[in-house]
Amino acid sequence: MNTPKPIQSEVLKNAATTHGFFTRIGGASTGIYEGLNVGLGSDDERETVLENRRRVAKSMGVTDDRLMMVYQVHSADVAIADTPWTMDNRPKQDAMVCSTPDIAIGIMTADCGPVLFQDAENGVIGAAHAGWKGATGGILENTISAMETIGAERENIVALLGPTISQKHYEVGPEFIENILDMNAKNETYFAPSTNANHAMFNLPQYILDRLHGQEVKASWTGDCTYSDEKQFFSYRRKTHRSEADYGRQISVIKING
Repeated sequence: MNTPKPIQSEVLKNAATTHGFFTRIGGASTGIYEGLNVGLGSDDERETVLENRRRVAKSMGVTDDRLMMVYQVHSADVAIADTPWTMDNRPKQDAMVCSTPDIAIGIMTADCGPVLFQDAENGVIGAAHAGWKGATGGILENTISAMETIGAERENIVALLGPTISQKHYEVGPEFIENILDMNAKNETYFAPSTNANHAMFNLPQYILDRLHGQEVKASWTGDCTYSDEKQFFSYRRKTHRSEADYGRQISVIKING
């Protein structure tokens, strides 16, 4: 059996937690989903997706029922994940925080920004799905605040942005540009010229990092682009450009070690 090979960073490595930004490598899916597709919302075979999730859980050192995910809806809402829930009763939110050992919390993405948080000193973790809707709506700030409610201290929080679509591949249209600038005229700095009229290239990773830095937490990006690295990552936008029928999702996970 292929073994998942998640990306790990020294930024989050310590004795208190385990983390991984899982790639396509090490999965059972085939065809356009080839690799470690964990998205039950895809049209991939359900049992194959569940097998991929089992492989992620095993890699993280937890049982299947302790790999927890939310039903992501591009919101700014955060769940407290200190007790395992089932797939049937998982909350419709876009981030989780946890202070219970050996519960692995995971966020699925396919271009949006997966952000893993930790306060290793106080034993509190978080995971957030930060697309442009969530990031502009406050999902990052809300995750940090939720971590504080269960014992984290802001000065100890470290955040790491995982594989995300880079500015080079994220073209947006005039309505998007207008919406972002209406929020704050200074957001102009996140746009670069496009070859297409009335379009621009949006720097989602930098936008996410700046929102995190605005909360006075230590934050960085792994530097991985989901669109450009097809061997490792699924990408919604790459699928769209190719007019493919569907796409897979990768997962980013963190847990407190027991």
